[in-house]
Amino acid sequence: MDTKQELKNATPLLKEFKNLLDQDFKDRKLKENEIIKATVTEITKNFVVVDCKAKMEGMIPIEEFKNDNELSKLKVGSKIDVYLERIESFKGEIIISRDKARKIKAWKKMEKVFETQEEMTGYITGKVKGGFIATVEGLPCFMPSSQIDVKPLKRIDHLMNTPVKVIATRIDKNRGNVCVSRRAVLEKSKNAEITEALKNIKEGDIIENALVKATTDWGIFLDINGIDALLHVSDLSHGRVKKPSDLVSIGQKIKVKITKIDEKTKRVSASVKALTVDPYENIEKKYKIGEIYDGEVTKIVDYGCFVKIEEGIEGLIHNSELDWTSRNIKPSKVLSVSQKIKFKIVNIDKETKRISLSYKATLENPWNKIKDKIGQEVKVKVSNVTDKAIFAELVDSGLSGMLHYKEISYEENIDNLKKYKKKDVINVKIIEIKDDKIRFSKRALDKDPLDWFKDNKKKVGDIITTRIHEVLKTGVKVSIDKEKKLIVNIRKGDLAKDSADARPEVFSPGNALDAKITELDVKLRKIKLSVKAAQIDEEKSLIAKFGEGATKSGATLKGIFEKALGKKTKKDK
Repeated sequence: MDTKQELKNATPLLKEFKNLLDQDFKDRKLKENEIIKATVTEITKNFVVVDCKAKMEGMIPIEEFKNDNELSKLKVGSKIDVYLERIESFKGEIIISRDKARKIKAWKKMEKVFETQEEMTGYITGKVKGGFIATVEGLPCFMPSSQIDVKPLKRIDHLMNTPVKVIATRIDKNRGNVCVSRRAVLEKSKNAEITEALKNIKEGDIIENALVKATTDWGIFLDINGIDALLHVSDLSHGRVKKPSDLVSIGQKIKVKITKIDEKTKRVSASVKALTVDPYENIEKKYKIGEIYDGEVTKIVDYGCFVKIEEGIEGLIHNSELDWTSRNIKPSKVLSVSQKIKFKIVNIDKETKRISLSYKATLENPWNKIKDKIGQEVKVKVSNVTDKAIFAELVDSGLSGMLHYKEISYEENIDNLKKYKKKDVINVKIIEIKDDKIRFSKRALDKDPLDWFKDNKKKVGDIITTRIHEVLKTGVKVSIDKEKKLIVNIRKGDLAKDSADARPEVFSPGNALDAKITELDVKLRKIKLSVKAAQIDEEKSLIAKFGEGATKSGATLKGIFEKALGKKTKKDK
């Protein structure tokens, strides 16, 4: 039989086989983008060959089986899940993926366990910025650095590529991101242990062998039968404790009392001072306000000094109670730590456990002596010069006082402040002491120019002769005394009765000028003179002497005097 005849006879058989094969694949109902079951038929160096009941076998790269040591368990005939991407590619091949099947399956499981907070096994496979990559059920997840352990770890080599228990803490479905935490599992386990351990202790229990685990400036961490407890620095002693490490060392066993157990946070608080009697209980019987006692300085701060009165009892000397001369003196300039001192009890507050002390009350009070020196001349050292005053200290006592610029001289010139500088020693007079404040006066050492009125028996209403000292636009300045220490300003309106004669420019320095004292207050240092008032008084005097017509229009002083002289001549004849 020739070849053509053989093909002709075989064609019906091929057609029948093809129909049967198509029918078989049709019955298999394979769908793309779904997970299907496949049977391993061969394992080569680079691929795992599987039968998916498709037209041809599928080829999966060997790398997709290396996670979770799956390759070591794989053998011919093993059933595995694969993800069907394409039933038939343009080359006629089936496209499948073991890795995608694993990830899809893992994602579905992840969504489920996220709701239930079920623990899963993962492998930390790499490090990224801010954390690590943990592969859970074949799904790469992010584990922040803070979630790898309950405490910071310097090295995590022992955790790399080893099975660890994790919990899913966040799932982003849109981005396909999952965050996991190993710390949450450890804390959950620890909390369970603590809850069980807390059943064996209660508030008020006395623990004989609490183990010191760590110390800080604010307290001590203890291990009480596997439970972490805090012993705060304020619960170490009834007195002040500088540093807990001064009293205990790590590894030491101490006796404490359980003072509080927080059921929600599982935190335990312990106390040492609760084991002893509160020394403040009967303090009013031991110490009296106003009495002086001995003590030791234990601590110096910006606002004062702490003094140990007895074991467990301390008091505070505020910096205002350290020195008589300065209320804000630096405490370290007066006292030092460990110094034995005497102090006076100012106040005791039993409820807040605060005792106020005074150190200066045990010293001689310089204010008692200085009160006897009011009105006396003293030496002072300039400590500061301000815009309006000089502050100085008494050389013999160190007490501070103020010399106002008006008290420098009777001129009351603010520019006089420029004559003085820091550390200058000057003589002054104490003129006032009030509320622990001293007022000095330098001009009080000199004769007061205003005494001229007293010495010359001049008062308000008297007319005095002055000399023009300076001509101003608004008036003139006149000197009353020969030494020219008493200078008074006469306003333009008081220069003459007639406004035409009241122009300052008609006057010249050195000219004599009669003026009336219209106001004189030595205390307020107020003097007022008026030429106009003097002229009015002179006019009234002439009228009284020579008649009302003496000042009428056309009359002059010369005419008035001639008239007066004429009358006298007639009497003589």
